[in-house]
Amino acid sequence: MLADSASSRRTRRRQRTLRGQFSRVDLRWRMRDYVRGLLSPVGRKNGWQLAEYAGQRGPAGFQHPLNGASWDADALRDDVQHYVAGQLGCPGGVLIVDDTGFLKKGTDSAAVQRQYSGTAGRTENCQIGVFAAYALPKGRALVDRELYLPKSWTGDTDRCRAAGIPENRGFATKGEPARALILRALASPLPIAWVTGDCGYGQEWRMRRTLEEASVGYVLAVPKSQQLHALYGRIDHAIAQAPEEAWERMSCGDGAKGPRLYDWAAARLPAIDVFDGDAPTHERWMLARRSPVRPDEIAYYMAYAPNGTEVRDLVRVAGSRWAIEEAFQAAKNECGLDQYEVRRYPGWYRHITLAMLAHAFLAALAARRTHRTRPELVPLAQTSPSHSPALPL
Repeated sequence: MLADSASSRRTRRRQRTLRGQFSRVDLRWRMRDYVRGLLSPVGRKNGWQLAEYAGQRGPAGFQHPLNGASWDADALRDDVQHYVAGQLGCPGGVLIVDDTGFLKKGTDSAAVQRQYSGTAGRTENCQIGVFAAYALPKGRALVDRELYLPKSWTGDTDRCRAAGIPENRGFATKGEPARALILRALASPLPIAWVTGDCGYGQEWRMRRTLEEASVGYVLAVPKSQQLHALYGRIDHAIAQAPEEAWERMSCGDGAKGPRLYDWAAARLPAIDVFDGDAPTHERWMLARRSPVRPDEIAYYMAYAPNGTEVRDLVRVAGSRWAIEEAFQAAKNECGLDQYEVRRYPGWYRHITLAMLAHAFLAALAARRTHRTRPELVPLAQTSPSHSPALPL
């Protein structure tokens, strides 16, 4: 790292800001121990095991910062976004929105109820968190989160008050918090060229409209019943008319068993509205992915891309959606994302944000090891002798 460089000065300023989230020295040390515990090899990262790893007599020292201490989890989330932007950010970054379930017992944990969890693949007693992840070839990291509130909670004022849920949190479909995550990410330092997500989010027209107004590209999965321009009707009917030569086999990224090969077909849609009075700079597309093994299995996408974008680019963005699944798995297995013991709404946000910070640190560490010679990978805190990024607290 070059001394007295502009990037070094920005790093030192950002380090002071991050530490400023915990103005009291004792609280900052507690949070540092907590994050180090989340990064540790302990079997289950609950309060007792984290306390034992930190050399404390009991979990009270960690429970108070999560449940009672005064600090702003949203401000720390903003710092996580700055950290990820400095460590991983580069042009072409993809923002991915998705949700994951947290299995819970009882009925007291904020927003818990029996509901479908894609993580479990069935209906379970759980909480659902809506997340945004930032992904590019150097790595991926979770950068934002919102707790989904079912109607069974938003319709019960006393229950919400007991769980610490703010009075202004009313019911909203998962698409609304996802749209809020996207708007916050676009306002952050993260360089975002694309947004992607599954059909639960792709079918939200407000989200697509928001991205088009911001001139941000997207490749979003949609259900087969998605309506297109009047000339095309439903997307599955339009794709069914494509001749066989319109399908091309391409990889949408590497998986555990090598390249993810599918057959893809794409077509441009009629010209979009012009928001600034000038000629359109982007085009709408429809896209379909067909399994080579089971041709009846077809996934559908709507896309919005800068003029001149090739189908291979759309395929690459569509395939990047799996990165958030990998981020969920890593954050749960390695950083205790789902191993919290808090029940109230503020505690959920605090633990989740600290786990996101731990996961971002691991992503930065992996990127530094892979691209050790890249000068832009400057750690948020001073580097250790091994040139690994220091824990950013």
